Amino acid sequence: MSDSGAVAGSRKICVIGAGPAGLSAARALRRLGIPYEQFERHSDVGGIWDLNNPGTPMYESAHFISSRKTSGFFDYPMPEDYPDYPGNRQILAYTRAFAAAYGLREAIRFDCAVTDVAEDGDDWLVTLDDGSVRRYRAVICATGITWSPRTPQHPGRFDGEIRHSSTFRSALEFRGRRVLIVGLGNSGADIACDAATNADAAFVSIRRGYHVIPKHVFGIPSDELANTGPQLPLWLERPVFQALLRLLLGDLRKYGLPKPDHKLFESHPLLNSQLVHHLQHGDVAIRPDIAALEGSRVRFTDGTSEEVDLILYATGYDWEIPYAEKYFHWSEGRPDLYLSVFNREHRNLFGLGYIEVNSSAYTLFDHISNVVAQYLHDQDHNPSRAADFDRLIATDRPKLNGGIKFLATARHRSYVDAHAYHGYLATLRKRLGWRNLTPGMFDPDRTDAAQRVRP
Repeated sequence: MSDSGAVAGSRKICVIGAGPAGLSAARALRRLGIPYEQFERHSDVGGIWDLNNPGTPMYESAHFISSRKTSGFFDYPMPEDYPDYPGNRQILAYTRAFAAAYGLREAIRFDCAVTDVAEDGDDWLVTLDDGSVRRYRAVICATGITWSPRTPQHPGRFDGEIRHSSTFRSALEFRGRRVLIVGLGNSGADIACDAATNADAAFVSIRRGYHVIPKHVFGIPSDELANTGPQLPLWLERPVFQALLRLLLGDLRKYGLPKPDHKLFESHPLLNSQLVHHLQHGDVAIRPDIAALEGSRVRFTDGTSEEVDLILYATGYDWEIPYAEKYFHWSEGRPDLYLSVFNREHRNLFGLGYIEVNSSAYTLFDHISNVVAQYLHDQDHNPSRAADFDRLIATDRPKLNGGIKFLATARHRSYVDAHAYHGYLATLRKRLGWRNLTPGMFDPDRTDAAQRVRP
């Protein structure tokens, strides 16, 4: 162990990662005066939104799938001149402006990766890539869920190029090629639209049908309409919205999309307005699952085949926390965390951002960080209340699905309904006497009141 190890900052908190989740945690700790240090392996803040960050899954045409007014950090709205669905460069500029606005950069050590986290009594020893070891009373892992590409294997031999979508950057890569996109999540749909307008031929292989939701309904961003419109019970909301989608989009089966095998809201929706347009115009075609690779051709489970020279797998990512893997209990690739953040077995080890939700993530991160920070503050200033919460972490298993029966897949294992999640956080705050986020509460920490965000 380095001699800098066991001495440095034993009462401090360690925050790993300076993407949106890590910055949210840092601001919450700073508000309560909790000392912390933050490490980021890249040269700047922004996480996946920085196209220059090695390994990012971001691509040039990527936009937020949640809208400007419903997204963003709490009490730090996106600029009014941003479009309804900001692009990746705008999101990066906004995230960096957020870090500057609250003076968060000064506590971040850039170009510094964490290689190991080890429990040592009541503390945690954090090893950095320069070999030094530091001691902390808590560690917040906020390094994200889209860094380990998942690429399935199919029988046969393929003579062309096989890549994961994490390597895709520009639509120009498709020029002069016959492209098969495998998977139709939101990234897969975006990339398929890039292929539709640039490739010689574009196909999408899918295993199931999807509920497609346009980005605008009656000229209003879909999530904004859902948040500001009347809040209906699920048994009424689902048929009303399904009828509205049929009115707006018609029967998508005539464009090759199979009928979904699940009800609306039971999986992450496909929020896309361009895909249907390209299907209607024949710029991209839907194909079923791959049965085998046959040289320059791909054979599908319905017996058809296509000649392609590029297969791009938009098949998601495996969740990992490689520097602290052994301290998390994993099931189907997802960590078992109380409220998707608190480690049940190892006190003061947190996973912030290891959650999938049917709403914008940034504001949700702030609500989670608010609870984490108050819990850490109580450990020093109200230990009995912190102990009460310790018991909840160990035993409480609330249902956070909001009555929705999410698909029984690994991806949806950690999926929560935003309304149910926020409602349960409100219950906890009231029970424990913790403060809710209120407008202006972070104002004393602002360092650039007049600065504007510039993309």
